[in-house]
Amino acid sequence: MTEVQIEIARKTVPGAKGRGPHLVIADLRIGMARGEFACLVGPSGCGKSTLLNIVAGLDRDFQGRVDFGVGANRPRIGYVFQNPRLLPWRTVRENVDLAMPSDLRDKQLVDHLLAVMGLTGVQHQYPERLSLGMSRRVAIIRAFAIQPTLLLMDEPFVSLDAPTARRVRQLLIKVWEERAHTVLFVTHDLREAIVLADRLLFLSESPMRVIAEIRVDIPRRQRDQEPVIDSFRRTLIDEFPPLRGLL
Repeated sequence: MTEVQIEIARKTVPGAKGRGPHLVIADLRIGMARGEFACLVGPSGCGKSTLLNIVAGLDRDFQGRVDFGVGANRPRIGYVFQNPRLLPWRTVRENVDLAMPSDLRDKQLVDHLLAVMGLTGVQHQYPERLSLGMSRRVAIIRAFAIQPTLLLMDEPFVSLDAPTARRVRQLLIKVWEERAHTVLFVTHDLREAIVLADRLLFLSESPMRVIAEIRVDIPRRQRDQEPVIDSFRRTLIDEFPPLRGLL
């Protein structure tokens, strides 16, 4: 069952000084099933963040449509940005609570998410006392705490060292598997995408469009094994020559 249908015929942004509009996205179509974890893989600057902003409703200046099902109301959307965007004058717990509508506040859920993410002991600390990895975990908790039907994630682990990124990815999957939210995850790291995704959507340079869709059929229990990930990556390179520039 398709839950999200994205069709963007044209998206432009103002060009550099003295130039006309720059075409960022053209003829892009993406359909997502309920509970699917899809990763958008593409080069830096191709328009991935712009696409997420369109889906989130933050950018309405485009030609096309984003549908969430016939007759459906706009879903509750959680958004994890590249920057954790925590309020420095609020504690970890307060940053999470503030994002939750009063009718959705669930103390037990927040307690559970803090425990899964290993942050129970710092829930009353202020962001300045947290490492970057901790701050990113708080941002993920904040997004999950509103119980989203659709979760958008824009390179949430960028700039983390490899061991920290790996641990946070594992925690993300643990939380996602408990509720199976629909996730659209942006990355330029193919290995990260293979570890996380049910399906990979490869994107071109701007004007951005989908150039390939590939399902990841590796059992999740094997995705912490580097040889398995490397083998899948090599297969992509061998079987889909047009992707070599991205891989």
